[in-house]
Amino acid sequence: MQYSANVAIMGVDRFPGFADAAGRVVEKLSALNLFPSDKAEYILFPGFCDVHVHFREPGFSYKETIRTGSLAAARGGCTAVCAMPNLNPVPDSLDTLRPQLDIIRRDAAIRVLPYGAITRGEKGEELADMAAMAPYVCAFSDDGRGVQSDDMMREAMKTAKSLNKIIATHCEVNELLRGGYIHDGAYAAAHGHKGICSESEWRQVERDLALAKETGCAYHVCHISCRESVALIRQAKREGVDVTCETAPHYLLMDEGDLREEGRFRMNPPLRAAEDREALIEGLLDGTIDMIATDHAPHSAAEKAKGLAGSAFGIVGIETAFPLLYTYLVRRGVITLEKLIELMAVVPRRRFGIPFDGEFTAWDLNRRAAIDSSRFLSMGRATPFEGWCVLGECVATVIGDKIAYQSKEQ
Repeated sequence: MQYSANVAIMGVDRFPGFADAAGRVVEKLSALNLFPSDKAEYILFPGFCDVHVHFREPGFSYKETIRTGSLAAARGGCTAVCAMPNLNPVPDSLDTLRPQLDIIRRDAAIRVLPYGAITRGEKGEELADMAAMAPYVCAFSDDGRGVQSDDMMREAMKTAKSLNKIIATHCEVNELLRGGYIHDGAYAAAHGHKGICSESEWRQVERDLALAKETGCAYHVCHISCRESVALIRQAKREGVDVTCETAPHYLLMDEGDLREEGRFRMNPPLRAAEDREALIEGLLDGTIDMIATDHAPHSAAEKAKGLAGSAFGIVGIETAFPLLYTYLVRRGVITLEKLIELMAVVPRRRFGIPFDGEFTAWDLNRRAAIDSSRFLSMGRATPFEGWCVLGECVATVIGDKIAYQSKEQ
């Protein structure tokens, strides 16, 4: 829908009241001169929703805080995020969840929804107090670790189903990791690195899909990276399993051929083969992959300065996701802009029950820039996309009457 000569709105049919609320936001931002009349193309979208971020607080505020992470998210167009539980303390009870909730209430620039842990301390040995946490969390996950015990995962799924909550899993079979840190493929072989095989991911996806089918649990697979996972999830959906999944921008736009001997290329799961990237694109197109999340995982500069072999797992991406995907998928005709908004804003909210409440992000789609990590609002700087040229600059992100982010370059 074209609202004025130079501002369009997209997503009117996705959320009740979107058009009227969007009109008011355009008027508000226009009054602030954020849509200069000589500019050709602005679009207002429903606020993006990233269901997989690491804001590191409490426990690791030297990497990121809820304040810095949520400001970075707002700059990336997000108005809602789901924060993973690998924290200190691990939110595995109401008492250990409260510190995070208190910081969110005090410092968050946008809507931040915590995950509760599946198991105590994310150790996989005893179920967390899921019932007590259920009213306060978006879902349950032991992200960063796969739940190794079949029986433990079965009990977690039964409990989550009784609470009407999602189990979201980092799928990883420990005994198949073998000390690896990049994909077990051509680059690892050529450069003498220890590899992580794709089976370490898809084997646990396979197990969890069987358990989800058995228990009827709502199941979500985090950051899928390999073609076998895509095929397994596609088949499970055909069989009626209540499953959704996400992948991340780096798995869609990069593969092991892009690796460099730098810590900013180390993430878990790793960048895999070109055939895996192609399968992920196919999964986007046929609906197997439901949403895109960033797995935004900041670390200190020192933790990422030890090369592929020694650096911590994790990269940042919440500020760059939309420009990268718009430039390299939409503008190249791989997917439509409407499909990208569905993947980043519509489906995540629908699956995780996150309401749309007057939340918008406005973009100048003609602005061209190179990705420059020194300009990030996140405390993390490790991005494999450093220097990539992208189209798209966030003009503002608005939640109700509050402007969560406003570009200084307009």
